[in-house]
Amino acid sequence: MAAVLGLAVISAQARINVTGLPGRSTVQLTIYNSVDLTLVKETRVLTFAKGVNRLEFSWANTLIDPTSVELRALTRADEVEVLDVRFPPRVTNTLEWRIQSEAAGEVRMEIRYFTSGITWGADYVSEADQTEKQMRLAGSVRIQNQSGEDYENAQVRLVVGIIRLVERIADLAHRAADMPVPVDKRDTAWFESRTKGAEKLKDMDGMKAAEDPRAIQKEGLSEYFLYTVAGRGDVPHGWAKRLPSLNAEGVPIVSYYKYEKERFGDAVMRYYKFKNDEAGKLGKEPLPDGAVVAFRTVGPEKLYAFMGRTAVKYIPIGEEVELELGHDSELLVKPRLMNWEKDDVRFGQGGNVSGWTTRETWQVELQNSKSIAAVVDVRRNFAGDWEMASNDAHEKVDATKVKFVVPLVPGAKRTLAYTLTVRHGVNARR
Repeated sequence: MAAVLGLAVISAQARINVTGLPGRSTVQLTIYNSVDLTLVKETRVLTFAKGVNRLEFSWANTLIDPTSVELRALTRADEVEVLDVRFPPRVTNTLEWRIQSEAAGEVRMEIRYFTSGITWGADYVSEADQTEKQMRLAGSVRIQNQSGEDYENAQVRLVVGIIRLVERIADLAHRAADMPVPVDKRDTAWFESRTKGAEKLKDMDGMKAAEDPRAIQKEGLSEYFLYTVAGRGDVPHGWAKRLPSLNAEGVPIVSYYKYEKERFGDAVMRYYKFKNDEAGKLGKEPLPDGAVVAFRTVGPEKLYAFMGRTAVKYIPIGEEVELELGHDSELLVKPRLMNWEKDDVRFGQGGNVSGWTTRETWQVELQNSKSIAAVVDVRRNFAGDWEMASNDAHEKVDATKVKFVVPLVPGAKRTLAYTLTVRHGVNARR
């Protein structure tokens, strides 16, 4: 074990070390995924002598933040007082508590601190049906421990939510040379000062653990969402594990396609769109950011076809999601410049051209070679003082872009047409 505790009684001249110090009675890990941050809460049963006792804590070879370490008595709290905490000279990676005990005997103590190096992330698998109108969305979480510390028989809780660190925990873990002079803990906001929103971690302490050993219990807390992994298990350094967290059937999706030469070149990109709400067979919890692998069933035997791989950011309840699944070669979008004219030429002093107007006639060919219907979002980008005229339905997205939304049945071909007028130089109206 990397974080080592040693208990001593202060005598007249020397420190008396206690051998066979009991290990942790319990340990709980609350792991954030938005930052490299884990709250560790452990309990130990310690035997104190009457009078002033000294307790050592070492974080050597770990990523523990020593400035966040907090100690309190869970039993006999009215008889036990933490007098102060010190960083002894010429002793690296170690702090000492002086503890006043009114009586000799066992006391159950809690130690809390932040560490980095323990992380979790989400993975998703999307399985769309042949029509690409519904999908099954399965999710799992991955937990990894690279903190340098082993945690035995730990309860694990995973937090979805955004927290802003004042200082990176990994940096604090290595700042032994900058440790402050002895400080009276009673005058210092040790724990809360390390992060903004750290009080939310304390609020979570009262939440119960799931009873089903195969389940992940999920609970909301203000802007955070808590996943409690049921049961307890060892989380040693170098350890990784995957646990199921989501299995939603019949999630309605919209399969559609985008073409925008400035973003994707000549490719037509495939998207699945769905919403994290109850109507979408989801909406019970925010979805953490993670990697998505998408498949589609094909043929009478409903074999799986790989559709693409992408990533999603944190998805709050009620938010619409777009999964970008890559290039689809069965859809073709091909713009063609059919005609170009230049007129309304103006000349300034010295005979130089000062303004002109161009008119371009375009056709955009679309073809759907898929066995299912497709909706294609075709976007065209323009610069300068421009106007576009077309008999095909379109929408002006912003000052530089228009879009055509074109439904195509299987095997269909269609041609869009538009005329673009651009005024240059003094001809421009803005």
